[in-house]
Amino acid sequence: MIKANNIHKYYGDLHVLKGVNLEIRKGEIVSIVGASGAGKTTLLQILGTLDRISTNSDSELSINDTNISQLNDKALAKFRNEHIGFIFQFHQLLPEFTALENVCIPAFIKKTSKSEAEKRAKELLDFLGLSHRYNHKPNELSGGEQQRVAVARALVNNPELIFADEPSGNLDSESAENLHNLFFKLRDEFGQTFVIVTHNEELANMADRKLTMVDGKMVI
Repeated sequence: MIKANNIHKYYGDLHVLKGVNLEIRKGEIVSIVGASGAGKTTLLQILGTLDRISTNSDSELSINDTNISQLNDKALAKFRNEHIGFIFQFHQLLPEFTALENVCIPAFIKKTSKSEAEKRAKELLDFLGLSHRYNHKPNELSGGEQQRVAVARALVNNPELIFADEPSGNLDSESAENLHNLFFKLRDEFGQTFVIVTHNEELANMADRKLTMVDGKMVI
């Protein structure tokens, strides 16, 4: 599913990623842990195609057998929309839109018809226990409900790969536990691959594999 070889990232003179090698199989749930500043979020952004590798002749990133470095910006945006979903610590829902409308946005970007997008969004919201919240705006939802809407949005285009950056960091312990269990339910139900950056040891230890980053490198 993901093959990353010798991944480097510089911001000016700051060398953030120092030759990261990583392989993730389809259907795996992989957690990435490490101290703040270790490079976890930078790596997640590169794997998720939100940022690009710093030029290096022997660096390589492929997702689903697609060489990411060979895609131009337009092709990369299309690939991201169709194959990747994102869940962030702060739900990033648009406040002026309802739960249903927020979930539909990636589908509309993909040019999915309104009826088809809403049908899929409602299926996901139903699956996530939010059938009574279609028309509620984010400020009318609890923190756990907002994050479940964000999960539905990440899934609406049926992506093979989900990246989550501190997904439960803004939730109370009960909502966090529910969200963690949900990831495994989703994997079993839909077969998605999850890569999760987290400081939550419970979530990290639930994963199929836990990877640790120190100072821009993976350590064994």
